[in-house]
Amino acid sequence: MASGPERFLSDPRYGDEFTRARELLLAHPGRWRVIYHYDGDGIASATSAVRALRRLGYGLQATPLVGVDRSRMLELLHATRGPVWVVDTGATWLDSFAEHPYPVLVLDHHSYVPPERAAPDHVAFVNPLDWGVDGMSELCAATLTWLYTIFLDPKNWDNAPWGLSGAIADRQHVGGFRGLNLRLLQEAEDRQLVKRRVGVGLSGASVADAIQRSIDPYFRGLSGKREAVLEWLRGLAIEPAAALGSLAPADLERLTKSLEDRLVRQGVRPEFVAAFRQEHYALPSVGIDAGELSELQNACGRAGTPSLGVALGVGDAAALAQARTERERWRSGIEAGLARLEAGQIQAMPHLQWFESPETPLAGTQAGLGMTYLLDPNRPVAVFTTGDGVLKVSARGTHWLVGRGLDLARVCREAAAGVGGEGGGHKVASGATIPKGSRDSFLTEANRLVGEQLAGAVGGA
Repeated sequence: MASGPERFLSDPRYGDEFTRARELLLAHPGRWRVIYHYDGDGIASATSAVRALRRLGYGLQATPLVGVDRSRMLELLHATRGPVWVVDTGATWLDSFAEHPYPVLVLDHHSYVPPERAAPDHVAFVNPLDWGVDGMSELCAATLTWLYTIFLDPKNWDNAPWGLSGAIADRQHVGGFRGLNLRLLQEAEDRQLVKRRVGVGLSGASVADAIQRSIDPYFRGLSGKREAVLEWLRGLAIEPAAALGSLAPADLERLTKSLEDRLVRQGVRPEFVAAFRQEHYALPSVGIDAGELSELQNACGRAGTPSLGVALGVGDAAALAQARTERERWRSGIEAGLARLEAGQIQAMPHLQWFESPETPLAGTQAGLGMTYLLDPNRPVAVFTTGDGVLKVSARGTHWLVGRGLDLARVCREAAAGVGGEGGGHKVASGATIPKGSRDSFLTEANRLVGEQLAGAVGGA
């Protein structure tokens, strides 16, 4: 039977943080600026925030933030003569928000170093880490924002599509939802806002198209290679032009098992192989699957049109078609980066691997999927891109490496600080902004820190 979120956790800080944040927002019914990270999780978070503000009748402006960029955040605060709502970023800059003369609400799930002074009355900060919930695997920014909007008004349970799509964008669905994510999913099911089914992780007009265009999973020797796909399917006696949904159960099972075996042979970790037979989440209110919605939001963000991703959730009739066009560009860019990694364009250090990417907005996704499907699973990866006179770093590991001691948030924070930059994020995925010319020094320190964290662990099963 459906219920409210008040009893989801017993930790008093859970209710206290949400209550303070709710009271701050409701006490200031003017125009709010929503600042959000430009990736799929951030776009989904902003969508829930925008929908909740509209439901309250508040004015608003939504502004994306690219990367870990304090200067841009300070610029936005200076330009805003009113209250600010920050989602999927901000934990690193709590000191900056204290200086803003208007109310500031921050919803973030990334790890952070607590500031020396408590937040002033006009700043409310909500972070699941404060109540013992892992923001890396149990509650992302989108599910956090969805949960907060429910505290504002139970009608906002209908933000379920954006909570779930954001969690998938943040890859918190791998291995199955858990923790508060799972509680929210189950509640949404009870309210008939989502319907679950099990299927394979492929989509496309035909079997051949689905495999050729697949980037998650990425099949070494098949993804992006039309002739290789056709030859391989003929060897399985499966018609390449057939629609996935038209395959006989025995043929679908043979295809699925063959693709799983291929992932095993290319060294993919068991948890990612298992994810190929994944749960899908139909969203009746928007008419598409949460996985597809997640891809569309990711594509909009990485294509430089994050506002289009937000428009998907607020009734823009043309946004869906435009977002699908962006998704094709996004897939092509990701595929190009993964093809380079497949060809061996990766640099190895004793404890770290790294590469450069010309597709700046796509680099983090390339690193994450490369780490999952192509690269040495014993060492995290860092990717470097250039922009606005600085170097941007995205670092990715796996939960398996985190279980062995990896903490990329600390690595990026400390290695960046050592070269006059700034970094942070999660143990499994993090980022930094550093000065141009400091790459080698950053890598040396990052490699040392990872080596300390994984001392004696690398190389085992």
